[in-house]
Amino acid sequence: MGEILAGAGFAWLFLDGEHSPMTPAAMQGVMQGAGREMPCLVRLPAGEQVAIKKALDVGAAGIIVPMVNTGEQAEDVVRWAKYPPQGTRGVGLGRAMGYGHIFKDYVDSANKETAVVVQAEHIRAVENIEAIVQIPGVDGVLVGPFDLSASMGLIGQVDHPEVQEAIGRVTQVCLEQNVPLGIFGVTAEAVKPYIERGYTLIVCGVDTLMLGAKAREALEELKIATSDQG
Repeated sequence: MGEILAGAGFAWLFLDGEHSPMTPAAMQGVMQGAGREMPCLVRLPAGEQVAIKKALDVGAAGIIVPMVNTGEQAEDVVRWAKYPPQGTRGVGLGRAMGYGHIFKDYVDSANKETAVVVQAEHIRAVENIEAIVQIPGVDGVLVGPFDLSASMGLIGQVDHPEVQEAIGRVTQVCLEQNVPLGIFGVTAEAVKPYIERGYTLIVCGVDTLMLGAKAREALEELKIATSDQG
């Protein structure tokens, strides 16, 4: 799948380690299929030190950390993602380091080149967004509209005025602080309004939904053709 989507021309791939059964080993396989020229960002199962270390060691270009609701949480995430002296990331010899053969080059550049993106997907994150974006090393904020709506007692109602107001607050603060913004949408139509508002880290579509939709479309056409034949 990584190879297919990389060949389709996407700028980067989103690997979901939170809502899928993918392990770090499975993610590494996807990255190998996609190739070293295709940046893959891993959404972690949680903002935990070991999860961050494993995702980066298998070659992720960056991490997307769910449910970062305070400045303190954002500070922890950045510290765990950066090598000393900027952080406390452990030293390994995984795929990212060429299994040891490009160790020095990788370590020398990793702190600068590894992306750290935090998700604003809870009303507490909205309330604390100023503190979150002021943490050095936070490279972007990815809005999670569905979890945000759920945290507000409006599950799935991403177009509800209160949910849109909360997203608007995150948008305003990030744009004022020159922090890149991202958002997820199932379709291109869903994310277009956010592109117009200055969002640049766009997650569009899900591989399983794309496959399922085209399969159902083809099956429906076959049923119609069969019916026409009497």
